[in-house]
Amino acid sequence: MTGWEMVAVVLAGLTAGSINAVVGSGTLVTFPVLLAVGLPPVTASISNGIGLVPGNLTGAIGYRRELAGLGGLVWRLLPASVGGAVLGAVLLVRLPASAFEAVVPALVGLAVVLVAVQPWLQRRLAARRARRPGGDTSTPGERPGPGRLALLATGAAVTGTYGGYFGASQGVLQIGIFGLLLREPLQRLNAVKNVLTLAVNAVSAVAYVVVAGDRVDWTAAGLVAAGSLIGGWLGARVGRRLPAPVLRGAIVLLGVVAIIVLVTR
Repeated sequence: MTGWEMVAVVLAGLTAGSINAVVGSGTLVTFPVLLAVGLPPVTASISNGIGLVPGNLTGAIGYRRELAGLGGLVWRLLPASVGGAVLGAVLLVRLPASAFEAVVPALVGLAVVLVAVQPWLQRRLAARRARRPGGDTSTPGERPGPGRLALLATGAAVTGTYGGYFGASQGVLQIGIFGLLLREPLQRLNAVKNVLTLAVNAVSAVAYVVVAGDRVDWTAAGLVAAGSLIGGWLGARVGRRLPAPVLRGAIVLLGVVAIIVLVTR
């Protein structure tokens, strides 16, 4: 990796850390950059997953105020997220690389679509809540019943598996699912997403090191980590002030680039 390539990876990590704290699609920035500097897809995914954990941590800390009253729910969902992360990490390192190369373009495409339609989804969720008798009268931190809790745990397990396997737009998937089941403001949903994403990525990173340490590019992982550590903090502090259309457009563009790179390799 040349000096300029190393700078590009650090900057990608910083951008991804910021995006993950606010949107949850940072892998769509770092993954194509790691491919562009010559890493094979599975090595790029593993190294990227390890490198983004510090940014997940600073992003989660930055959103700690929005978690007020939601601690009990987060603790109930953590086991499902962690179990899904282990399954996803095992699938990544056990399935042949050809399977990963075949499925990842589709996963990136799904993530790009989710990012692109996120404003529409949020409007639909708001309209759905407004149509309920009495409007949206729930209070922050309202405890879901057993049925909704089971659905939330299932959603956490599914998104955890996805996060352990690849992770691009894991956060968007989480907010989409949780937004259907929890009557909470988007920023509080984002705080829950940040904690669960931190758990998923941290557990996945440990699994990668244990079962596939020889496939980690530690230089790339370290460079992404350095950038994401700062990016997560910045994202939690000022990321919400960025024009959403600009941020979303950049993510979609980079996702399309990733698909093109993967398909033409």
